[in-house]
Amino acid sequence: MSCNLRRAQPADVPAITDLINHFAARNVMLPRTERAVENSLSDWLVAEDDELDEPAIVACGALVTLTESLVEVRSVAVHSSQHGRGVGSYLVAALVELARARGFAQACALTLRESFFLRLGFELVDRWSISPKVWQECIYCPKFHRCDEVAVLINLVELPVVNEEELLNTSGWNTLLKWGEWQPLKLAYQQKPTPPKSPPGTH
Repeated sequence: MSCNLRRAQPADVPAITDLINHFAARNVMLPRTERAVENSLSDWLVAEDDELDEPAIVACGALVTLTESLVEVRSVAVHSSQHGRGVGSYLVAALVELARARGFAQACALTLRESFFLRLGFELVDRWSISPKVWQECIYCPKFHRCDEVAVLINLVELPVVNEEELLNTSGWNTLLKWGEWQPLKLAYQQKPTPPKSPPGTH
């Protein structure tokens, strides 16, 4: 791999959005606007191909804060010319370390490539156990009611030992989220929109 990983700069915004929206057009990512990237630029990392005369951005990814303890790895895109070269793994590992350095306890992601994240130390989790903030954009996605993404999570700090009595007194493995906070979103997901009824006599 001949890529240089660095923090995103203002001049990178058009290249980042072009890369992401290329995959968004294939319905495998959500699109991004230049303004949205600009407003969160400090949360983005990019990878440049060093072998080119003028280094070009070939991968990008960002962190999105969900709670004080939980951050999402989002918008990970790798140019097709770099597939199979380890660029994506390098980028996600760097984002995880950035999240750890910022003091987050956990990092999550929604993905179509669960095996990719599992190789990097993430674990499969119930996506409804993650903070509802992760769904703020997803509810506007045309695939929301037939979403085929899975949720993955990685712990960034060593978890304390919990005895059996304490475990039984908790609401679940992930105490970052209360049941009532995600239940409305889960119901919205499960309840597919019904087509409007035709007026009498139109059949």
